Amino acid sequence: MKLKLAVLFLGAVLFLVGCSDQQGDTGAEVAVPVSVQEIKKKPIEEFLTSTGTVNAIEEATLKSETSGFYRLAKNPKTGKPYGLGDVVGKDAVIIYLDNPELESTIMIESKALELEVSKQELEKQKSLYKKGGATYRDLKNAEKSYMNAQYNYENAKIQLAKLKITAPFNGVIVDLPYYTPGVKVDAGQVMVKVMNYKKLYMEVNLPGKWLGKVKENQPVRVMNYTMPDDTLSGRISQVSPALDADTRSFKSTILVDNPDWKLRPGMFAKAEIIVARKDSAIVIPKDIILVKRRGKTVFIVEKGAAMERTISIGLENPEEVEVVEGLKENERLVIKGFETLRHRSKVKIIR
Repeated sequence: MKLKLAVLFLGAVLFLVGCSDQQGDTGAEVAVPVSVQEIKKKPIEEFLTSTGTVNAIEEATLKSETSGFYRLAKNPKTGKPYGLGDVVGKDAVIIYLDNPELESTIMIESKALELEVSKQELEKQKSLYKKGGATYRDLKNAEKSYMNAQYNYENAKIQLAKLKITAPFNGVIVDLPYYTPGVKVDAGQVMVKVMNYKKLYMEVNLPGKWLGKVKENQPVRVMNYTMPDDTLSGRISQVSPALDADTRSFKSTILVDNPDWKLRPGMFAKAEIIVARKDSAIVIPKDIILVKRRGKTVFIVEKGAAMERTISIGLENPEEVEVVEGLKENERLVIKGFETLRHRSKVKIIR
């Protein structure tokens, strides 16, 4: 009996000691695991993001100006008839409209001969007039004949030029309707469409709050989802000074350099308009900032404790912000685990 009482007494003592230990542990503050990064100065850009469709800076739909029998010219680079996607130089002949009857009517060789004869006659009358061997009327009649011959010859060249469909600028064939070789084509038919998209333009509608920030010649980065590793450069070429009354937005035009033809007309693209830049600033991730009643705050670590800092920001973009007041270089900034911290919370730094 005494042995049972002794065992019960010992158990009760151990229970009380255990309860006392548990109460002591409950009162101890647990260190919160956090990740930190040392604050270093680095560049930052403030940019505004918009989207839009890019278009060729030069494009032309060429139609037949006269009738003729269809003949597709050969590409000198391939030795084959021109096709979609072929690069053409300025004034390169893409299509011939053969019309022997019209060529005969124009009589280009005869008009060239008339021009040569009238020129010689004019030179002769000028010489005679200086020596007194011709009258002023003779001289002016010779001048008139020469001018008429010039007009006739130039008009003949214009008429003959209508039998050739030529590229108006360096570009790419983007549309080439099919015609059976030798078929007669009437005037006014679409023959070919040429684009030059080594430079593109992009019209974007920007929120009214950005009016005043966006200015001509500001640099722009242009990206497309089909080429994630390629970023093209551009610049703001025009900015409307007025807002649209319905959308409260304003229109801007971006010129895009596309030297390797990577971006194609009609593609949907994203533009980052760089409105400000600093080469050296205290820059922190935007998503670690807590917005409280007293302002924007972050946490740094000092002597194993989290210290809350109220900050003022400058330049910002969707991912980062510049801190102009509240942080110093080389301080350790909490970037993970900050959500549950309070001022002077104990922390344990983890990697």
